[in-house]
Amino acid sequence: MSEELHNYYFNKEEPQRSCLLSLRHIILEQDPQITETQKYGMPCFCYYKNILCYLWTDKKTDYPYVLLTEGKLLDHPNLEQGNRSRMKIFTVDPTQDIPIVLLEEILQSGLDLYRKGIVKVKK
Repeated sequence: MSEELHNYYFNKEEPQRSCLLSLRHIILEQDPQITETQKYGMPCFCYYKNILCYLWTDKKTDYPYVLLTEGKLLDHPNLEQGNRSRMKIFTVDPTQDIPIVLLEEILQSGLDLYRKGIVKVKK
Protein backbone atom coordinates (compact mmCIF):
# COMPACT_ATOMS: atom_id res chain seq x y z
CA MET A 1 0.00 0.00 0.00
CA SER A 2 1.40 3.40 -0.94
CA GLU A 3 2.01 6.03 1.73
CA GLU A 4 -0.83 8.16 0.31
CA LEU A 5 -3.29 5.29 0.57
CA HIS A 6 -2.02 4.36 4.01
CA ASN A 7 -2.65 7.94 5.12
CA TYR A 8 -6.10 7.95 3.56
CA TYR A 9 -7.20 4.94 5.60
CA PHE A 10 -5.34 5.60 8.83
CA ASN A 11 -6.31 9.27 9.08
CA LYS A 12 -9.96 8.20 9.35
CA GLU A 13 -11.60 7.84 12.75
CA GLU A 14 -13.15 4.59 13.92
CA PRO A 15 -15.46 2.94 12.95
CA GLN A 16 -14.97 4.36 9.42
CA ARG A 17 -11.30 3.27 9.33
CA SER A 18 -12.03 -0.38 10.06
CA CYS A 19 -15.01 -0.39 7.71
CA LEU A 20 -12.99 1.10 4.82
CA LEU A 21 -10.11 -1.33 5.42
CA SER A 22 -12.56 -4.23 5.42
CA LEU A 23 -14.17 -2.97 2.21
CA ARG A 24 -10.69 -2.68 0.67
CA HIS A 25 -9.95 -6.29 1.57
CA ILE A 26 -13.27 -7.54 0.19
CA ILE A 27 -12.74 -5.69 -3.11
CA LEU A 28 -9.16 -6.92 -3.57
CA GLU A 29 -10.21 -10.53 -2.88
CA GLN A 30 -12.69 -10.59 -5.78
CA ASP A 31 -10.13 -11.18 -8.53
CA PRO A 32 -6.33 -11.45 -8.69
CA GLN A 33 -6.30 -8.81 -11.47
CA ILE A 34 -7.72 -6.10 -9.19
CA THR A 35 -5.15 -3.52 -8.14
CA GLU A 36 -5.41 -0.48 -5.90
CA THR A 37 -4.26 3.03 -6.69
CA GLN A 38 -5.39 6.52 -5.74
CA LYS A 39 -7.33 8.90 -7.98
CA TYR A 40 -9.02 12.15 -7.03
CA GLY A 41 -7.77 11.67 -3.48
CA MET A 42 -9.63 8.41 -2.95
CA PRO A 43 -8.75 4.70 -3.18
CA CYS A 44 -9.42 3.43 -6.68
CA PHE A 45 -9.64 -0.24 -7.65
CA CYS A 46 -8.84 -1.27 -11.20
CA TYR A 47 -9.48 -4.45 -13.12
CA TYR A 48 -6.52 -4.48 -15.47
CA LYS A 49 -6.48 -0.78 -16.53
CA ASN A 50 -10.23 -0.29 -16.07
CA ILE A 51 -11.59 1.50 -13.02
CA LEU A 52 -13.96 -0.88 -11.28
CA CYS A 53 -14.78 1.19 -8.20
CA TYR A 54 -13.69 3.80 -5.67
CA LEU A 55 -14.02 3.98 -1.89
CA TRP A 56 -15.24 7.19 -0.31
CA THR A 57 -17.30 8.50 2.60
CA ASP A 58 -20.51 10.47 2.36
CA LYS A 59 -20.03 14.10 3.41
CA LYS A 60 -23.34 14.27 5.31
CA THR A 61 -23.52 10.87 7.01
CA ASP A 62 -19.81 9.98 7.05
CA TYR A 63 -20.84 6.48 5.94
CA PRO A 64 -18.36 4.70 3.64
CA TYR A 65 -19.52 3.68 0.21
CA VAL A 66 -18.31 1.78 -2.83
CA LEU A 67 -18.73 3.85 -6.00
CA LEU A 68 -19.08 1.55 -9.03
CA THR A 69 -17.96 3.32 -12.21
CA GLU A 70 -20.18 1.32 -14.57
CA GLY A 71 -23.09 1.32 -12.13
CA LYS A 72 -25.61 2.47 -14.74
CA LEU A 73 -25.21 -0.96 -16.34
CA LEU A 74 -25.97 -2.76 -13.07
CA ASP A 75 -29.57 -3.33 -12.03
CA HIS A 76 -29.40 -4.09 -8.33
CA PRO A 77 -31.86 -2.87 -5.64
CA ASN A 78 -29.04 -2.10 -3.17
CA LEU A 79 -27.28 0.31 -5.52
CA GLU A 80 -28.19 4.01 -5.45
CA GLN A 81 -27.79 6.21 -8.50
CA GLY A 82 -28.85 9.54 -7.02
CA ASN A 83 -28.19 12.28 -9.57
CA ARG A 84 -25.18 10.51 -11.09
CA SER A 85 -25.44 9.71 -14.79
CA ARG A 86 -22.98 6.81 -14.92
CA MET A 87 -22.05 5.61 -11.44
CA LYS A 88 -23.97 4.01 -8.58
CA ILE A 89 -23.03 3.57 -4.94
CA PHE A 90 -23.31 0.86 -2.33
CA THR A 91 -23.45 2.52 1.10
CA VAL A 92 -22.27 0.74 4.24
CA ASP A 93 -23.21 1.61 7.81
CA PRO A 94 -19.85 1.47 9.64
CA THR A 95 -21.56 0.52 12.92
CA GLN A 96 -23.12 -2.64 11.41
CA ASP A 97 -21.69 -5.83 9.96
CA ILE A 98 -20.81 -5.46 6.28
CA PRO A 99 -23.18 -7.53 4.13
CA ILE A 100 -20.25 -9.38 2.57
CA VAL A 101 -22.21 -11.81 0.37
CA LEU A 102 -24.32 -8.96 -1.03
CA LEU A 103 -21.25 -6.79 -1.69
CA GLU A 104 -19.43 -9.69 -3.35
CA GLU A 105 -22.47 -10.30 -5.58
CA ILE A 106 -22.46 -6.63 -6.64
CA LEU A 107 -18.69 -6.57 -7.23
CA GLN A 108 -18.83 -9.78 -9.28
CA SER A 109 -21.63 -8.26 -11.38
CA GLY A 110 -19.37 -5.25 -11.98
CA LEU A 111 -16.46 -7.49 -12.94
CA ASP A 112 -18.71 -9.50 -15.25
CA LEU A 113 -19.31 -6.35 -17.31
CA TYR A 114 -15.63 -6.61 -18.30
CA ARG A 115 -15.34 -10.40 -18.35
CA LYS A 116 -18.33 -10.77 -20.68
CA GLY A 117 -17.23 -7.92 -22.94
CA ILE A 118 -20.16 -5.63 -22.12
CA VAL A 119 -17.53 -3.01 -21.28
CA LYS A 120 -14.31 -3.20 -23.28
CA VAL A 121 -11.28 -4.21 -21.19
CA LYS A 122 -8.14 -2.10 -21.56
CA LYS A 123 -5.10 -4.26 -20.87
